[in-house]
Amino acid sequence: MFVQISKEEFAKESNKKAWYQTNNIIWTIIFLYPILSIVDFIYASDIWIQFLIVRIILVLIILGLYTFFQTRKYDYRILLHITFLLLSIPSAVLCNIVNIQELTVFFLIYSAIILFFNLQVFWEPINSVIQVIIALVLLAVFFNTLNQYSLDLFISNGGQYFFIISVISCLIVSARYKVTERDVKSQIMIEKSNEQLKQQNKDIVDKNNIIDMQYEKLRKLDEQKNSFINIAGHDLKNLIGSVIMSNNMIKDEEYRLSTDQKEFLQYIQEAAEKMQYMLNMLMDVKEIESPEIKFNSEIFDINSEVQYVYKGLQETAQMKNITLVDNILKLPLNVRLDKVFTGQVFQNLLSNAIKFSQTNNNIKVATSLQRQKFVFEIIDEGIAIGQEELDNMFGKLKTLNDANSSNATGSRLGLGLSIAKLMTQEMGGELSYRSDYNGNYFRVEFNVIN
Repeated sequence: MFVQISKEEFAKESNKKAWYQTNNIIWTIIFLYPILSIVDFIYASDIWIQFLIVRIILVLIILGLYTFFQTRKYDYRILLHITFLLLSIPSAVLCNIVNIQELTVFFLIYSAIILFFNLQVFWEPINSVIQVIIALVLLAVFFNTLNQYSLDLFISNGGQYFFIISVISCLIVSARYKVTERDVKSQIMIEKSNEQLKQQNKDIVDKNNIIDMQYEKLRKLDEQKNSFINIAGHDLKNLIGSVIMSNNMIKDEEYRLSTDQKEFLQYIQEAAEKMQYMLNMLMDVKEIESPEIKFNSEIFDINSEVQYVYKGLQETAQMKNITLVDNILKLPLNVRLDKVFTGQVFQNLLSNAIKFSQTNNNIKVATSLQRQKFVFEIIDEGIAIGQEELDNMFGKLKTLNDANSSNATGSRLGLGLSIAKLMTQEMGGELSYRSDYNGNYFRVEFNVIN
């Protein structure tokens, strides 16, 4: 957090500080200056009444000037110079008319007035130097007109003290001015820093309120999502139950069915059971919201599962005049995985390859054993989908136009590919893909059991 102080800000705060110190000086003079008449009464008893009247008049003049300068907002320096001049004239006169025996006392009083000024005032040191010069000039003027003693006596009976105290007090002003100037800057920086902190705190509070509002919206959406899943899940359970029941009723009459029809019934039964298994997983809200997917691992021949998915999608490929090329190993390769989700990975990849492939195209489906790993590959040498499009498809929901659709009807792509990638990774496998001038390529790897 970086705070800058402008010249205007510093001048404003310095002026406030200077007027504060000026107030202290003026009101101290108003209350204490007449009391000096006690010293006059003791050491200059023949003239103390005249100087008491002079002191009272000077106090009233200073009070009037102070009120005038405050009202008009004039420069405090001028007020202080006038005040000092008014105080210096009677002090300089007294130093030149009293007896030589009392001269030291009145020089010390004059020095005390200058020292008091310089200990309290906040202004540039040059102003104090000017005041000392004025005091010396007044002493010199009244010495020539009123004093009857020699200069040596005048100086030796307190004059030297006056000069030393006056000079030292000017040095005090210089040091005090620098210290007070630093204090003013520090005060401004603290105030501005506090303002910035208040503003930052306000911004944080506002952002927290926005976050709370967004959180509440997300919470309501999550409740709606869970409600929808529950409703849709129960309805789908009823539909899948009806499919299984109808399939079982047909199987009761299987003696009337041909071999191909019995095979189709077996496909329907297996597909319905897989749908029921995945739906049960979906309906378990705790499973959905848990950080890890829990799989039902079992040992099975993964080539058989690929063959099953391959046969199930052959008719879909034929409807688009797409030829599936079978390069699936016929020897068994055992893996320990969740059979349903493994089949779903292959199903998602191959069905989407068919969906976005061009008519009259060939798609090669191959499996192999490489370095104790089962490798599943889909090779489509048609027009490339595009690497960026594939990245989006595997990463999030994406709408793509069917590649071979002449009417450019948009097909909605759900989370199938991203789910396939997630399932593969969670089961300890690897899924990779690419799309370039050679076409589209998908590859899945799983560890096999020795």
